Amino acid sequence: MKRENRIETLDLLRLLAAFSVVAYHYTFRGAAADDMTWLSLPALTPVTKYCYLGVQLFFVISGFVIAYSAEGRTAKQFVVARAARIYPGFIACMTLTFVATIAIGAPRFTATGGQWLANLLIFSPALKQPFMDGAYWSIVYEIIFYGWVLVLIATGLFARRLPIVLAIWLALSLVNEMFLHSVPLRRLFLTDDSGFFAAGIALYLLFTGNRTFATFLLLAVATIVGAKEATIGAEWQRTHFGIPFSDAVIVAISFATVALVALSLIPRRLPLPAALVFALGGLTYPLYLLHQHLGFMIFNRLEGAAAPPAAIAAGTLLAILALSYLIFRFVERPGQRLLKATLPQILVWPPRLPSRSRATPTSTTRPAGAEAP
Repeated sequence: MKRENRIETLDLLRLLAAFSVVAYHYTFRGAAADDMTWLSLPALTPVTKYCYLGVQLFFVISGFVIAYSAEGRTAKQFVVARAARIYPGFIACMTLTFVATIAIGAPRFTATGGQWLANLLIFSPALKQPFMDGAYWSIVYEIIFYGWVLVLIATGLFARRLPIVLAIWLALSLVNEMFLHSVPLRRLFLTDDSGFFAAGIALYLLFTGNRTFATFLLLAVATIVGAKEATIGAEWQRTHFGIPFSDAVIVAISFATVALVALSLIPRRLPLPAALVFALGGLTYPLYLLHQHLGFMIFNRLEGAAAPPAAIAAGTLLAILALSYLIFRFVERPGQRLLKATLPQILVWPPRLPSRSRATPTSTTRPAGAEAP
């Protein structure tokens, strides 16, 4: 989404989603299992144990923003925009986490050069290497979602048949999550979070004037499917941490994530300086990428310090917020400009076919100047 077309309220909603995930990790998740850190804030756990659903809020926002930014774009333009948005910040934050892990991570956290190389491709588990930070799983989901939007743009289905595609996707998701339990289908079609992405796309359809009964019905179905997916996913939380999670609370939060995004589309502008809102939205991505393992490593270095856990967590968050802004300002923005300037010259989309020649159909001669297929 171009800066002049930004919906400022979504920038603050992104920040809320990021803070939600930070609260989940810093007050509960790090010490609850897997021996990642000692620090926790048990008094907040009854509330913050549900804050992992901030990721689902990100997915609803992404569904809207990606559909909104894809409108009118060619497949090539979409690829350039998404690569520029994701890659510079990811490489900077992943490399910084790698360096910090080598320097201060032991004994709880370790990293290797091979792991760093695999994470350059983001899909590191496919190369039998773990993510540099556990939060990266949602970035993989985002990229898979981008891939399907790219397919819809390239085939023309995005402009012509988007509601039908969403309905089929939601139906497939319900069948898989409730009956088939196919992991390949889940990974390929994101059937455990499709409702949230689809709800965001349905909000895009409503926002751009497609206010038919069918679109409102699609939004309702997507929201219900998302809530169902969230309650199914909560079983992992119960099993892994050995504590109860209320399905009623999860459903309420799931509905609230969609409602928050819908409400944020009404004002569009905020009575705040545009540059401030832009910066707050911009630092959200590096904050999300950096906060978890880097924060845990800082906590572990401060174990035994005189400061109370809440002060350590707050101080760490402030430091990572400052670092996130620096990455956004001095790494992400220049990197995005560089990719937007160079990628269109590198990518050939659609591929140019060899020019016609007098060669016979069986000839292997390539006409002079023709591009490789």
